[in-house]
Amino acid sequence: METARHTFHQTSVIAALLDGVLDGDTTVGSLRERGDFGLGTFDALDGEMVLLDGTCFRLREDGSAEEATDAARTPFAVVTRFVAHRELEVTAPTTRAELTARIDATLGSTNYLYAVRVDGTFSRVRVRAVAAQQHPYPRLDEVTEHESIAEFADAEGTVVGFRTPAFERGVSVPGYHAHFLGADRTGGGHIQDYVLERGRVAVCIGTDLHLELPRTAAFAGADLDPVDLDSRVTAAES
Repeated sequence: METARHTFHQTSVIAALLDGVLDGDTTVGSLRERGDFGLGTFDALDGEMVLLDGTCFRLREDGSAEEATDAARTPFAVVTRFVAHRELEVTAPTTRAELTARIDATLGSTNYLYAVRVDGTFSRVRVRAVAAQQHPYPRLDEVTEHESIAEFADAEGTVVGFRTPAFERGVSVPGYHAHFLGADRTGGGHIQDYVLERGRVAVCIGTDLHLELPRTAAFAGADLDPVDLDSRVTAAES
């Protein structure tokens, strides 16, 4: 694959969230200095995060969205300066599984990092979010057992997502991980499923990963390689 070097910036690792490390030392302002596109969560899992066109949004448990302040902190996020290296059009109803398969067919390799942006009209989007947690923090997969589900019908909006290679197991979520933000910027969440009626897909290819680890006692003492890591990721992100 011939492409210019392009960096993705990540704070912490998914294995830390799975072990209940839910406070970070990276601010939204710091993320916005490094990218204009991304996703993640906030301290104590107080909302899902979307960074889109340079503005950061907090997606609440009830499916609502609001702009996040630069002072807000995150225990996990991935951001980049989005450049559309590949594009494709969708002109017929397409499920999430069908669209990700179509994107995979255009990539040429699954060994790189990919940021995926989908702008369009969705006949249905199902999202989830969790409530803010209290100390002592539970594991992420335990939290998502009590997630709230919201549905959006006939919605204009944007899918903000990343496709991560399998060798990043424990660092990030292997495969596709995506959040949704409505075009009016008032609603969204962590995507479980959708049907895209029509829209445009843009893919940004990442060749470099800058990983920033939290300087916290909780992270230093976390078990980041449990024997059931794969099943925990599946339970937390499905």
